[in-house]
Amino acid sequence: MRPLCFIWLLAAFTLLFVQCGKDHTPETLAMQSAQQSYDQLLAGNYEGFLAGRVDADSFPATYRNELLMAYKEFHRQQESKNGGIRGITASRAVMDTAQHLVQVFMIIDYADSLKEEIVVPMVERNGEWKMK
Repeated sequence: MRPLCFIWLLAAFTLLFVQCGKDHTPETLAMQSAQQSYDQLLAGNYEGFLAGRVDADSFPATYRNELLMAYKEFHRQQESKNGGIRGITASRAVMDTAQHLVQVFMIIDYADSLKEEIVVPMVERNGEWKMK
């Protein structure tokens, strides 16, 4: 009876270990990072959204300001055009080994019930996933 318990216990720990490892795949990490960045955009934290871009900390000040204004204008246009964005959700991700990036597919859910899918290329820099 004891060997059977040991086998079941070993199988349970193996399954737990494998499941925990799945949360740390490049695709999952890139999806989480993209989701966090787009949550910042929806919250009106344009600096936070910009921080999610690769090399954003090295952009010249004038370019940074132009991007921040463009994000704000995009948000304003969506409010008037489609009644606003109700939510943005990362739906899936695909590794692109040729380009060394992960394509994250995001679903934009508008207030007027329109849905749109966009693709956000994500690259890893210094252990963090950033929008390209």
